[in-house]
Amino acid sequence: MIEVKNVYKSFDGNIVLKDVSATFDPGKTNLIIGQSGSGKTVLLKSIVGLHQIDTGEIDYDGRSFIGMNENQRKKVRKEMGMLFQGSALFDSKTVEENVRFPLDVFTDMSLDERRDQTNKCLERVNLKNVNHLYPAELSGGMQKRVAIARAISLNPRYLFCDEPNSGLDPRTAIVIDNLIYEITKEYNMTTVVNTHDMNSVMGIGEKVIFIVEGEKGWEGTNQDILESDNPRLNDFIYASRFLKQLRDGHI
Repeated sequence: MIEVKNVYKSFDGNIVLKDVSATFDPGKTNLIIGQSGSGKTVLLKSIVGLHQIDTGEIDYDGRSFIGMNENQRKKVRKEMGMLFQGSALFDSKTVEENVRFPLDVFTDMSLDERRDQTNKCLERVNLKNVNHLYPAELSGGMQKRVAIARAISLNPRYLFCDEPNSGLDPRTAIVIDNLIYEITKEYNMTTVVNTHDMNSVMGIGEKVIFIVEGEKGWEGTNQDILESDNPRLNDFIYASRFLKQLRDGHI
């Protein structure tokens, strides 16, 4: 479980997060949604320590991340898996080398053990016989699956996904959503997904936190959304669906 308590974050005097409190549950896909500029990306980066918050508390299973020194934080970071918006694969490394990278850096496993773990992770994301390929030789969906394999290579307790469906066609996006959901259950991870894709919200949003103008505007499940009387949330949902239909050529 990850707990965020009364978090404030500002840049050059501009307050971006205002007294945000939320709980992200283990074994669930916890989604952060909101418009561009709402503060959801800043919240995600603050949780993983890429931004230093001004005030507040961030706890990992009862451990105060804010109160830790750098060595203690490194130990917690080894328990994290990261799926970045653009996959963030190393262009000069093969698929195998990309997935193996966290194992090379953070473990004392033998090369054979690292290769075995790499192959298990690739098989889990339904990728076989691609070890020798480079990212440029893969489709966008395959690149994303390689990035997921890398993210789970250390058997993380926490998985963070920043716009995992960015740049993907609708069918591939569903595949990635389902994969994230399945892996969350198998590993019993606390998964936090930053997204504005309403298909993802309705598909895998077991817990949804809506950020608006730096504040938590709503919290519930994807089923609760259907019955929400929160005007800002409803405006966001309508606008998201309208823009998606327009982008897909249905309007």
